[in-house]
Amino acid sequence: MRLSYPRTPHLPWSPGATPDDARAAGVSGLVGREVVVTEKLDGENTTLYRDGLHARSVDSAHHPSRAWTRALHGRIAHALPPGRRVCGENLYARHSIAYTDLDSWFYAFSVWDGEHCLDWDATVRFARRLGVPVPPVLWRGVFDERALRALRLDTARQEGYVVRTVEGFRRDEFAHRVAKWVRPGHVRTGEHWMSAPVVANGLGRGAALWEVRSGAEPDAAALLAALDLAAADLCGPATATPGDVARAEAAAADAAARLDLLGRTGDARLAGVLAALFHRARRAWLAPRLADRLGPRLARRTADLVGLHGLLHRDLPDEKRRTGLARMSEAADLGVLHALAAAALTGRDDAEAREARDRVAWSELHAEDAGLLGETPLEGVRARLREEFVHGDPDVADRCWAEARRALAEGRITTAEEAVALTWRWRGAAFCHLVVTVGPSGSGKSTFARSLPGVCVTVSLDELRRGRGSRADQSANRTVLGEGLRRLDTALSDTSHDGCTVVWDATALNRHQRFLVHAVARRRDALVTHAVWLLDEDTLARRNVERRHPVPPEVLADQVRRYEPPYPGEAHRTWYVGADGGVRDTAGVLDGEED
Repeated sequence: MRLSYPRTPHLPWSPGATPDDARAAGVSGLVGREVVVTEKLDGENTTLYRDGLHARSVDSAHHPSRAWTRALHGRIAHALPPGRRVCGENLYARHSIAYTDLDSWFYAFSVWDGEHCLDWDATVRFARRLGVPVPPVLWRGVFDERALRALRLDTARQEGYVVRTVEGFRRDEFAHRVAKWVRPGHVRTGEHWMSAPVVANGLGRGAALWEVRSGAEPDAAALLAALDLAAADLCGPATATPGDVARAEAAAADAAARLDLLGRTGDARLAGVLAALFHRARRAWLAPRLADRLGPRLARRTADLVGLHGLLHRDLPDEKRRTGLARMSEAADLGVLHALAAAALTGRDDAEAREARDRVAWSELHAEDAGLLGETPLEGVRARLREEFVHGDPDVADRCWAEARRALAEGRITTAEEAVALTWRWRGAAFCHLVVTVGPSGSGKSTFARSLPGVCVTVSLDELRRGRGSRADQSANRTVLGEGLRRLDTALSDTSHDGCTVVWDATALNRHQRFLVHAVARRRDALVTHAVWLLDEDTLARRNVERRHPVPPEVLADQVRRYEPPYPGEAHRTWYVGADGGVRDTAGVLDGEED
């Protein structure tokens, strides 16, 4: 059934209301509720269904400005369940505001399931999964008329704003849950835009990323520009040759086609395409360079795909394959990972490549048989554990979630109820929390460690070196490490029943170094959290110079070269720490976003 979008009433203080516009009688439907305020975009109201679309009127006719949105609909309609519709703004044609830096020519602002409008957070997740952006958020909080009246917009470039409740609502509640503020004299053109020649609004560099999210063919040059990178960076830190660039572009196109067959859209598709484009880059080099443009979560997921895909090219014993794939699924979407592993071999027909293709196909069969090719294969177990720990201690919840994942991977349990039963061991027991800092010198590890609450012991290898004469002296690292591990064992033993936090303050650059720490933690039954920094070399070098105790530049360069960040699942949970010292992303957290 086709439904036109309801008329949005003007807020009582909106200066742009005309005599024909609907006005809100008041704001009683907003008072006391959490609301979100988004920019009102100057386009054409458009509704997308699985089997069609229309402008505000359900019988809207063809217009040239609607052709691009129809093409978008053709790419994403399969991901719209029956009965669900997406309402948004078609911004292809310039109306009264000339946009020059849009992320897309379509922005979604609400998602409907029949007569119900989804809550705002679910709307954002659904739109992103489709591969379309939402309007910029200007303010969010419990409704505050004074704060809304104080909002200052650039009325030369912004039409106004829309306020809606964060929680969802029924269609018959729309007039009480949504309202708008529009600039005075909004229409500033003499001729209606539909009667004038179509002039397209301008897209920004980020539009190439949204195009891939929504199913378009990847444009390698546009993607690199959106990421502030160049073709020479495709094999970073090594310089890519023209042949490398051609192979990377072919791999990205092949990955896109494979991901379409899997039905992957949104961030999953973008991560797979970018990982194929950069499949020869070093993971530790790549992640920080993507973070500014993609955000920390998508950046590290893309880099993790790059780091893991080569494992599928190897000849592995079948008896260990299921467990290995299950553990790998904690760090990557296995459907995307297999598509990437196959795409990375594009253009190669040598014997080694043919064997690698066979291994990828064989691995994919095992993953499918184990039910691991879906985007969130463990979500049923996770949802059940969330019910168990809805009001519980987050540390206990995360520990139980980690132990359940491990048991599922090893085949010791198979169902959500078995996972619940397994976790009783840790629910009432006190255990120590070990935070292992991971990153080269100058990342900010010691500062972060000092900011953590409840720390009772910090084992700092720098402090042990200072006790031997110099914090910067790296000549006795083996001896210092051994002493640190002994102190760690004592600290975890003495505090194992106190529930306090112990910090291992060291670089922990590779898996071997972390394995030694984990061995002590397992012996003392500690909850282990990796605190991981993903910073580029320039930032690390600048910070090292500014440190009170800098390490020699050649030592830092060697650390950067050897740095192998941990994957999700190597510890019970992982915190990804930003340059400002705040946790910007997590993995292995029961109540967090999907890993």
